[in-house]
Amino acid sequence: MSLPQTAPAPPATARQQPKILVVDDERSMRELLGIVLRREGYEVVLAENGRSAIEVLEREPIDLLISDIKMPDMSGVEVLRAAKQADQDVLAIMVTAFASTETAVEAMRLGACDYLSKPFDVDLLKMKVREKIENRQLRQENVLLKRTLGLSHQFSNIIGRSQAMLDVFKMIETVARTNSTILLTGESGTGKGLVAQAVHFHSLRREKPMVALNCGAMPETLLESELFGHMRGAFTGAETNKKGLLEVAEKGTIFLDEIGEMSPVMQVKLLRVLQERRFRRVGGLEELQADIRVIAATNQDLTRAVAEGRFREDLYYRINVIPIVLPPLRDRREDIPLVADHFLAKYAEQMGKDLTGISRSAMDLLGQHDWPGNIRELENVIERAVALESTPTVLPESLPPTLRMTKAARVDQSASEALPDGGFDLEAHVKEIERGYIAQALQRAGGVQVKAAELLGMSFRSFRYYVKKYNLR
Repeated sequence: MSLPQTAPAPPATARQQPKILVVDDERSMRELLGIVLRREGYEVVLAENGRSAIEVLEREPIDLLISDIKMPDMSGVEVLRAAKQADQDVLAIMVTAFASTETAVEAMRLGACDYLSKPFDVDLLKMKVREKIENRQLRQENVLLKRTLGLSHQFSNIIGRSQAMLDVFKMIETVARTNSTILLTGESGTGKGLVAQAVHFHSLRREKPMVALNCGAMPETLLESELFGHMRGAFTGAETNKKGLLEVAEKGTIFLDEIGEMSPVMQVKLLRVLQERRFRRVGGLEELQADIRVIAATNQDLTRAVAEGRFREDLYYRINVIPIVLPPLRDRREDIPLVADHFLAKYAEQMGKDLTGISRSAMDLLGQHDWPGNIRELENVIERAVALESTPTVLPESLPPTLRMTKAARVDQSASEALPDGGFDLEAHVKEIERGYIAQALQRAGGVQVKAAELLGMSFRSFRYYVKKYNLR
């Protein structure tokens, strides 16, 4: 069974009104522009001078700035400079009755997209505003189209014909076109991220962004800024306004991976977003809408976390509207040959090697392994085998030694490690083993802690704790 690769186009949704800031010390001019632009369907904010304009820029996001250049308190060029500090992508049209080459050059150098001299034709201004905004929307849609096409390729990585995977495919097909929140559960490496992408690609939101956030990979303060965005000056180092992923994902999908690692404070803030569909940037006053579809994922038992008081019960019920459980690879062994052949083709092409397949003896060894790291572990094993293999077929010798040992041999090896007659310090022994694996993972990952944590099936937060505990770098 496979999901369709195309789906009917989603119904048109109303765009969020572009917001325009008009700055002019001449009251009649700014009020005229306000009336004209509102009739065109834009949201308009008026400012009587440069300082008032900067207060607006620090308080709320603006799509387009229209500013007089010569004003009593500060010039429009200074306002433009502040606007670009707040948001590098803001559009700007500068207007003045005292045109000069120097001011025009300075305004264009700072990023103004056009320049008009008073008196000007109002219809010309309307045309320029519409042109600038439509061009930016077109660029954004092109980016979204590229992301969507990328998702279709990622979807092909979900492989399986076992009944457990057929059930997952059927569930994706059933729920993708709804807006319901989904909770993906399963062991590390089972493909929760790929399933989230498949849900988005087959949803009515597929032409809008899908963004992903690993809730366990960063401290609480940084996580809040990444999710909600922040205003300039909200905290040390916040030198410009920044959109959070909730804004970036507007009308699209946000994937919250490792949601079980989220702090209690952030759980409360996320709950408010899910309940009210509104949020504020860090340090901001304006309420922004959150028309998003949330897909959460965890390898933890959240019901136990709720019982132990580590996860909010009300948030759990908010995210667990549609649960999808991904089976571990050991529970769908009939899929191992399919997945292994997929990765063989992928890495043979990447490395330019002419490999025709995996030998029967090597495939038998793959089928006997329990795969604690699931799909991710199998991918690493096949990548290693392709790199080492010198014949047209992957042989057992190219597999890791742990896979080449039979289960009986592994049991015998464990039994040989008998308890010494005089006993020993078990806790210290376990710590030494633990430290060794942490160090090996760091070395294999080239010092990249996020990748090392994935090798051990740990959250980044837990891995970082052990690195500090054992004083590893």
